[in-house]
Amino acid sequence: MKMFNSIDISATGMTAERTRMDIISKNIANASTTRTSSGTPYRRQMVVFKENGTTPFSYYLSKSSNELLKNKGVKISAIVEDKTPFKQVYEPGHPDANENGYIQMPNVDITTEMVDMISATRAYEANMSAINSAKNMALKALEIGR
Repeated sequence: MKMFNSIDISATGMTAERTRMDIISKNIANASTTRTSSGTPYRRQMVVFKENGTTPFSYYLSKSSNELLKNKGVKISAIVEDKTPFKQVYEPGHPDANENGYIQMPNVDITTEMVDMISATRAYEANMSAINSAKNMALKALEIGR
């Protein structure tokens, strides 16, 4: 139905932001992991969002407004690794230390992750507010009909 399109779009945003929060929490949990199964330190992961469906501009000129919002929203196109270099920390007693006593630490910065987490939380809340607004408008429309 046409009136539920805005709720569907906000729901895709909430799903994407939840995945983003999961990846951020994974990054924070592995901030001290010096060895993974591949033998290297943990690499920070990032979520890449993409519009759900690509539409040429001419489509907007030729279709009705009901057709414009179908299958819209956001989706996760990829989860990519951050290619920034690992941090070098002097810790000669560590089992992963090289001959000079340095270990490679993950490229995860807790401050950056916390800022990203706040951003994801705010985006999730904004989508929830949009859903609540759409729900309240639908309820008001039903009250008018009484």
